[in-house]
Amino acid sequence: MAQTVIKVEDLSKRYRLGLVGAGTLREDLVGLWYKITGKQDPYLNLAEANVQSQTSNSDHVWALKDVNFEVQQGEVLGIIGKNGAGKSTLLKLLSRVTAPTNGVIKAKGRIASLLEVGTGFHPELTGKENIFLNGAIMGMKRNEISRKLDEIIEFAGIQRYVDTPVKRYSSGMYVRLAFAVAAHLEPEILIVDEVLAVGDAEFQRKALGKMQDVSSGEGRTVLFVSHNMKAVKSLCTRAIMMEHGSVSFEGSPSEAVARYLHKNTSVHDKFEYDAKEAPENEHEFAVLEHACINNSLPIRYEDEVRLEFTIRFKQDMPFHLNFHLKSLENDHIFQTSTEPFDVKDGAKWKVSFTIPGKLLNERSYQASISFVKDGSITFNVNHRILTFTISERLVESLNWYGTTPGLLNPDIENQVIEL
Repeated sequence: MAQTVIKVEDLSKRYRLGLVGAGTLREDLVGLWYKITGKQDPYLNLAEANVQSQTSNSDHVWALKDVNFEVQQGEVLGIIGKNGAGKSTLLKLLSRVTAPTNGVIKAKGRIASLLEVGTGFHPELTGKENIFLNGAIMGMKRNEISRKLDEIIEFAGIQRYVDTPVKRYSSGMYVRLAFAVAAHLEPEILIVDEVLAVGDAEFQRKALGKMQDVSSGEGRTVLFVSHNMKAVKSLCTRAIMMEHGSVSFEGSPSEAVARYLHKNTSVHDKFEYDAKEAPENEHEFAVLEHACINNSLPIRYEDEVRLEFTIRFKQDMPFHLNFHLKSLENDHIFQTSTEPFDVKDGAKWKVSFTIPGKLLNERSYQASISFVKDGSITFNVNHRILTFTISERLVESLNWYGTTPGLLNPDIENQVIEL
């Protein structure tokens, strides 16, 4: 039976905007009195949800509000959400960098955190000295750290600079060393924020591979915050999505990512631009309208999808168009092209592309067009991307493992014959 190593109950964190500290001395004393007597602090009612795009008369904001979840031993929990959703605040509370306003955190075992570049490092100490410092902070003995020292230095790739003060390190070197220390000094719980994005591609692959080894091979627990949706889906066993300081979804990584991308991408069934107000492309054309035309909404797996683009050209020239379809994670699905055609200055053209039914899986997609002039010069129209969602099926999938994985789900004929 899996053991619960982290339990978060009604966790909340309130901040006061525009000032240093929680507020006035009176507010602090009143809050302390109500905490001692077990009553509700009246100042907590002044705080509002953390919606960054909205103005408010309140000086208090809930960075986190009533967060509840559990993490089992050996689990890799992905935490996703927009900037300002409360992800980093949550990790700081779990790492005990700051204290919660309300709620309880129960954790079993040593916690190693990698929250931002340089966290826990002393700039005047060398790389080697900081390895021992971080290990001591985690409660490890010197001989335990010495046993892992060579492995840490080799993984970080800083052999030449290990005796150099870390204040002379680049941000990438900082991150490589900090992650190597956190991952190799055998904490029961490893907490990693988006800081890995600072490293180069090779190091990111090494770091993701190490986290997989830590969780699956060594049975340790990982909390992973990232905007890299591919990494979340491939690494994590479970995920939570945060919005305005609260958990809005908890479940499988693939479903959490799909919800996040769908919710945070403008999905249009029809989107039009006024021809007078449409911004002119710096080249020779402007996309005036684009639309997703379907007989029924929402679009289902069985439906064909027709995408239309209305284009106005500014001079006489030969063109042909490329149509690109990608997932919202930017995975390329396919590209197709029109035959070459001649256009006149000021002429409008409507171009449509039809995607057959029973091809695309249930998720959101992005479609765009590019113009090819003279057979070689290509102009992309990235600001005219049309997004749409295949939302559901009329018939439930018969697959024994549930939802069909992947971007495509073609309806392929098959036969099973008893011989």
